[in-house]
Amino acid sequence: MGKIVINGGNKLTGEISVSGAKNAILPILAATVIGGHESTIFNVPNLRDVEVMEEILLSLGCRIRRIDKMMWVDSKPIDSIRIPEELVREMRSSIILMGAMLTRFGEIIISYPGGCEIGPRPIDLHLKALRQLGVEIKESHGFLHCKAKELRGTEVQLDYPSVGATENIMLAAVKAKGTTVIRNAAREPEIVDLQRYLNRAGAKINGAGTSVVTIEGVDRLTDVTHTTMSDRIVAGTYMIASAITNGEVVIKNVVIDHLQAIIAKLREAGCLIYSNNDSLKIVSSNRSRSIEMIQTLPYPGFPTDMQAQMMALLSIANGTSIISETVFENRFKHAEELMRMGANIKVFGKVAVIKGVKELTGAKLSAKDLRGGACLVLAGLSAKGVTEIDDVYHIERGYEDLHIKLQELGADIKMV
Repeated sequence: MGKIVINGGNKLTGEISVSGAKNAILPILAATVIGGHESTIFNVPNLRDVEVMEEILLSLGCRIRRIDKMMWVDSKPIDSIRIPEELVREMRSSIILMGAMLTRFGEIIISYPGGCEIGPRPIDLHLKALRQLGVEIKESHGFLHCKAKELRGTEVQLDYPSVGATENIMLAAVKAKGTTVIRNAAREPEIVDLQRYLNRAGAKINGAGTSVVTIEGVDRLTDVTHTTMSDRIVAGTYMIASAITNGEVVIKNVVIDHLQAIIAKLREAGCLIYSNNDSLKIVSSNRSRSIEMIQTLPYPGFPTDMQAQMMALLSIANGTSIISETVFENRFKHAEELMRMGANIKVFGKVAVIKGVKELTGAKLSAKDLRGGACLVLAGLSAKGVTEIDDVYHIERGYEDLHIKLQELGADIKMV
């Protein structure tokens, strides 16, 4: 197990380019199984979660070639409907294979998913929607055996705009008989990217990015070439890295529209942000101002996946800030690690009150989950002295060569 060691205090300057989005590539890789066709996908990030999805596809019988940022998947040879339990337990996103495999084979055997321990993320919404499409689901000993003689288009009203459930329904409905309408659908940009991939392969989907998505069933999908969208959460993390070190960083290959909620809060904290087509410049020369209230919400609200990173910045801001986490329970594990660095944070259930301190001090820390790990790296960049972070495999699930990219911006950071 490697660990990250940071000698804090360096101001970050320079340019950085954002890689493909983890939360977009995973459902797209799941979608490759649907048509028994070939997919050529560009801008594929080099992440542990992508490796796990690749291992799942290989275990099912897919042929895969990977060269740098390109991945070629041929799903014609798939000869299994059972998803290996150990891989599902490693990554929660594997659950979106349900919709894709049901479309292809009318059957799947999969265990309940794992992933970051950030509170209960029940898959009831997925199961309820799949049943509406005509799927029979038997649950026993931690496994789900799903079967459908025929998938039929239907109207699904989601109780909550769940990203995973929206994606699973889209994948299950692509070749269903008739038309499927998802109401109260999640509006995240990654869902738009999935629609783009599927439509290029011959699907008939519209409305992704709005609260109503319509899928007209088609008979077959064809070979497809697709480029993955850039990762808005990675972009947001680098924005805070610039802000927390009073730096001046240009971030390239971003979609400005995807980052509006983050931009608004960083401006509130006193950052200067300039944008131009697909790049951003973040300049911060003074101590950040506190932010009265941040409430995490489904897109286009402030993303729950940026809450931890923002807490690192607010821990050294001038004044008191409040963060209300409405999306996941148990997502403040990084707070106690920040407190070991001298942060003044009090957590009351789903609310954290952060009273900014003048500076943080380096400490030995442990990454509890993916975004919490990124938060500790950001805190270490600004802290006085040396910060050591272990359990960095969490960080590698969603950030490609984070330490190397920060080194290039002038950070004193290494993996040992």
